[in-house]
Amino acid sequence: MGKPLQYFAFVLVVGTALVVRPSFLSAQTPQSEPIPAEVVPVEGPADPKATAETKATEAIIAAYLKKEAEKKKAADEAKKAEAQSKKEYDLYGGTRYDLQSLYDSLSVPQDGEKKWYEKLSIRGYSQVRFGRTLDTREGTPNLLGDRSINGNAENFSIRRSRLILSGDLSDYVSYYFQPDFASVPQGGTNLIYFGQIRDLYADLYLDATKVHRVRVGLSKVPYGFENMQSSSNRVPLDRTDAINSAVSPNERDLGVFYYWTPEEYQKLFATLVRGGLKGSGNYGIFAFGVYDGQGGGVAEANLNLHMVTRLTLPVQLGNGQIIEGSVQAYRGDYVVAGSAIRPLGIGAAGVVPTGTGGTRGITEERVAGTFVWYPQPFGFQAEWQTGRGPGLNNAQTAVESRHIDGGYVMGMYRHETNKYGIFTPYCRYQQYTGGYRNIANAPFGHQRQTDFGIEWQISKQVELVLEYSNINTPNFTALNTTGSVSYRDFEGSALRMQLQINY
Repeated sequence: MGKPLQYFAFVLVVGTALVVRPSFLSAQTPQSEPIPAEVVPVEGPADPKATAETKATEAIIAAYLKKEAEKKKAADEAKKAEAQSKKEYDLYGGTRYDLQSLYDSLSVPQDGEKKWYEKLSIRGYSQVRFGRTLDTREGTPNLLGDRSINGNAENFSIRRSRLILSGDLSDYVSYYFQPDFASVPQGGTNLIYFGQIRDLYADLYLDATKVHRVRVGLSKVPYGFENMQSSSNRVPLDRTDAINSAVSPNERDLGVFYYWTPEEYQKLFATLVRGGLKGSGNYGIFAFGVYDGQGGGVAEANLNLHMVTRLTLPVQLGNGQIIEGSVQAYRGDYVVAGSAIRPLGIGAAGVVPTGTGGTRGITEERVAGTFVWYPQPFGFQAEWQTGRGPGLNNAQTAVESRHIDGGYVMGMYRHETNKYGIFTPYCRYQQYTGGYRNIANAPFGHQRQTDFGIEWQISKQVELVLEYSNINTPNFTALNTTGSVSYRDFEGSALRMQLQINY
């Protein structure tokens, strides 16, 4: 029955009651004077028939009102059930057996609170390069930071293609996941652009201020400013051999790291990155960690854990200029992979240098210092290290513990324009004497390189870099043929260009 018919029925019932009780319709006649008591007729006994009809009418009205109340109650309950059903659908995605259901059933959000997947953000960047060897004075090029420069087949390449999923799952837990879809497996030749996990970790905050945190998973090792600095944020195209060889490949490893960052420094670290000053990010004022040691994407090879520690202090001077000084060190036993070579090109064929393989490893220990004068607009950056680590001996017959030293100095100038973006010309000199632990047989060499370049940040989404390099570095190819010397030095120059897209 529609609502208009309901209202009509109600009026009909009430009208019937009024007809039965005509006294309800009696109008009081205005009286100028009170009616004497003796004139007022005495009311006699109630009519039994009228009383019965009145009770019947009241019963009908009461029944109707009760029925309407029950209908309203049923409607309210239906609305509540519908709301609950919608809430469960939003919570479980229509089924209680998918991933979303499994997680939310263990962590039901409070009213108004975002669900875990609503707290995550997606961003990333890709780098496309074009490079050429300009001249070859000696040997064949094979750069540690850019294997696309090889002197034989050089054109376009994808250096990095990253997609980052990150966010705060709660006030005490954050998550970071970064795969790279332009990875080349170690030892790979023409098989390129594989997907590989670069970062996968959780930060567990010990207090609401996020001063104390423990990072668990695959992440960067806190050693070296340029190692911790994102490749999307670094001015030169590649990291230096001296600093990067300490944590190669990938500057990352699987472990547990503790970071201590007072609140005021949390804001400063964030400003150095978001403000375009090429900061390294928040790796704590003090850091300490233990990790596998073989490098990101490489299986652990022994029972030894590497240990690392770092202390840094950024300071803002009275004129607003920010400087930062750091000291860091690490120690552990590294297992070097072996590969067959002909030592010096004249020895026996198929020789795998001793000291490679196994599960014992060779002790490596390094200590480094860092100084950064952030570009405001002039910038200066320098790091230097010393220590010991695995390296192939001069006879190319054994990998031994050898002395390591080297570093870099770099100057830059940040020029902001109103219409044409930000230009940052730079010049960097680097040198390194030591072994390259992550390369088969840990080839030992003397590397020298000077880089001249300019970064043009056209917009927040697009950056262009042009770099010329004068290079003297070992080649990292193991040769097993007569007359061919493995790891022979390359001396020459290269010109490279990179377009970076941020999203």
